[in-house]
Amino acid sequence: MNKYGFVRLTCVSPRVYIANPSRNIEGMISVLKKHASSDIILFPELSITAYSCGDLFNHDVLLDQAEDGLIALAQSVKDQLVFVGVPLRVNNALYNCGAVLNQGKVIGVFPKQFLPNYGEFYEARWFHAGNGQEPTTITMAGYDIPFGVDLIFNHEGDFPIKVSGVVCEDDWMPVSPSAFQALAGATIQCNLSASNDLIGKAQYRVDTLVKGQSARHISACAYASAGAGESSTDLVFGGHLAIAENGQLLAETRTLDEDACNFISTDIDVKNLINQRHKMNSYADCGARYHSMTVRMIAFELSDKTTEKLLHKPTGMPFVPNSKSKLKHRCTEIFTLQIAGLKQRLQQLGDNPHIWIGISGGLDSTLAALVALKTLDALKLPRANLHGLTMRGFGTSDLTKTNADALMQLTGMSFHEEDICQLVLDTFKTQQHKAFGTISPECSLAEFKQALAKLTSEQRAAGDLVFENVQARIRTFLLMSHGFVLGTGDLSEMALGWCTYNADHMSMYNVNCSIPKTLVRWMVEHVAHYQYDGALQAVLRSIASTPISPELLPLADDGRITQLTEATVGAYELHDFFLYHMQRKGDSPEKILYLAEQATFSQYYSAETIKRTLKRFYQRFFSQQYKRSCVPDGPKVGSVSLSPRGDWRMPSDSEVDAWMKKL
Repeated sequence: MNKYGFVRLTCVSPRVYIANPSRNIEGMISVLKKHASSDIILFPELSITAYSCGDLFNHDVLLDQAEDGLIALAQSVKDQLVFVGVPLRVNNALYNCGAVLNQGKVIGVFPKQFLPNYGEFYEARWFHAGNGQEPTTITMAGYDIPFGVDLIFNHEGDFPIKVSGVVCEDDWMPVSPSAFQALAGATIQCNLSASNDLIGKAQYRVDTLVKGQSARHISACAYASAGAGESSTDLVFGGHLAIAENGQLLAETRTLDEDACNFISTDIDVKNLINQRHKMNSYADCGARYHSMTVRMIAFELSDKTTEKLLHKPTGMPFVPNSKSKLKHRCTEIFTLQIAGLKQRLQQLGDNPHIWIGISGGLDSTLAALVALKTLDALKLPRANLHGLTMRGFGTSDLTKTNADALMQLTGMSFHEEDICQLVLDTFKTQQHKAFGTISPECSLAEFKQALAKLTSEQRAAGDLVFENVQARIRTFLLMSHGFVLGTGDLSEMALGWCTYNADHMSMYNVNCSIPKTLVRWMVEHVAHYQYDGALQAVLRSIASTPISPELLPLADDGRITQLTEATVGAYELHDFFLYHMQRKGDSPEKILYLAEQATFSQYYSAETIKRTLKRFYQRFFSQQYKRSCVPDGPKVGSVSLSPRGDWRMPSDSEVDAWMKKL
């Protein structure tokens, strides 16, 4: 474990030898040595004897060796929490049990509560089901051990680690014991299993038992099933292992190799699970209503060692799926949601609504336009009802202008063009504003442009916010003077406040409001690839590869864009990573820094760059809240939204000092 809240978990399906506990224990001890860095290790159901012993479970020779083997295995366990399956005699009954080991002892044992006795299973032939009426302690090796269905294993440190366990069939029930354990506080849930393999069964186990349960319980679910060495007289055991955290599959493996010792390891973010439960107030309400289970908390100890590096690097693009098929599905679903939201809004505007949108030749306006076009198609309205307006200013490049014109012409929307330069200069005259501190507004437009071209690199670098803001507000003024305006700003811009207040910040409806910049590019690429071809596809690909810029500052002498957004605020993929972990996960600044330094991004970022960009993220996120406090309506399409009417309600005068001190 480490101070950031991660606990290392390993699931093992060892090669077992039927009815030979001594040999099985030797293998398990070897496994423990190989996985010394793991905090929790999970073995399968009845793994000390093997699951498929049949009527040998009725023989004291096997059961005596199983108990001796359990004590020997426990004595080899130090600063780890180990779950292992074993048959145990308690009073006049034999139970199929999960035993929990720590600090050289068996610290708790829980019996299987639901015994399958149908199909290929005959467990009731040998075992008695745990039902809460069994003794609360058993005695082995001269000490008392907590026994029962009410055990949760608890480590109190910098953060609480509460672990529970069930045996196989218990999690297949309509009301699983795991549900009550989760409501009682367990954030890591272990299932010791011996589930044979059938066609489609492995996928069902993962989707329903592991991923589904972890999502419902806001927990980590670990599943370890019997595998190599089990009898194949009538069944095949595939050694299926899986770990999921809050609905996300972190690791999985399955093998039919008869000699393999199968394992998976991953790091569980326990702090995040606790945080997510706190955020979901209905979770606690459910616990208050249905949690009738009285639990015994059994203390355990873990090593003070700190795991500096995670086993698996975090993804640098948490909003962008890492497989083509998942990305295609994600983009299709988002596009559909955007269309549904805009369709509903347009239907409130009458029988023949018209939409106005500023087309810049950039990513955001392109995506919004594509959504609007498909919405008009769905409403069986002419595409000409979408009015694209290009408004050339002092920073508009030939590349973006050409792409904007082609986009409008090739898609069938109405084409409009206005040059805003004279309006901007007239505004400067009214304000008596000298552009860049030196250029008098009392000149002709041609003279003004000549003066801009003569600016030194130092003057350009110094910038002129009035020069930028006037252009942005005139564009919005012109758009809104026409009619219903479709907004284009994305989630990343909203987080950073990278917009001009009451300019591109404002519209009548914004379909991009919960889509981060890293995903917007993929959305445009997706539409280009799957919905268009020829000249329009080429234009869309060109737009997707164009540098991100508001184009409000003068161009270079050779016509190149000089105002690159990421050169000013930092890489958007870093900001999107920070936003996801800050807003969605609730992570602290130092934890975000820790994760970012290990994440896989599209390019290398030094630790200094990451830290500097993270500071800029927090500074801008806090200082720009006033812009987010009054934003247009728009559809939430993902798990992160900054709408002041929904997911994010923050005072505009909040101070960032406490967060900055953490860095």
